[in-house]
Amino acid sequence: MKQQRLLSWQFFSPLIITLMTVVIIVLGTGNTNLLHISPAAAQRFSSSDVWQKVYQQIPDLPQENQYISKTTRQIVVTNTLASRLIRYHIYNKGRSPIYRLDWKLTLADYLDANETIYMDSYPGNDSLQQNPLAGDRIAISKLTRRQRNNLVQVLVNIFNPSDQNI
Repeated sequence: MKQQRLLSWQFFSPLIITLMTVVIIVLGTGNTNLLHISPAAAQRFSSSDVWQKVYQQIPDLPQENQYISKTTRQIVVTNTLASRLIRYHIYNKGRSPIYRLDWKLTLADYLDANETIYMDSYPGNDSLQQNPLAGDRIAISKLTRRQRNNLVQVLVNIFNPSDQNI
């Protein structure tokens, strides 16, 4: 009986160790939702490409690019509302760039109807003399519902060109 128990332990021991190792690795990644789309999915585009595509398709979207760099003391024309919106959505919130609902949640953040946007971590806070969050909120609040829906659809189409109906 003791020998049989010892043999079963010798068989199951490596299996248990292997299973424990896999569990530790999966939990150690910090991503317990295996269906989560990470910000790396959006890295096939550089943020400069995306915001430019947004303005090509929606030329009347406010640029909000009048802010001055802390280092060069020059206006940074490439630091736009669209570029900050995209960076906030993907990198600050970790939301997927291919789903309409995620973009709508981000716009709701700007309208103070969803989650809090923290000024200290908002894109541009570390590189611009003035934090652009207040101006960005005003610009988005001035958009009509139709304009916001168009912005969402354009962003989804840019990040997921193969499926235009998500």
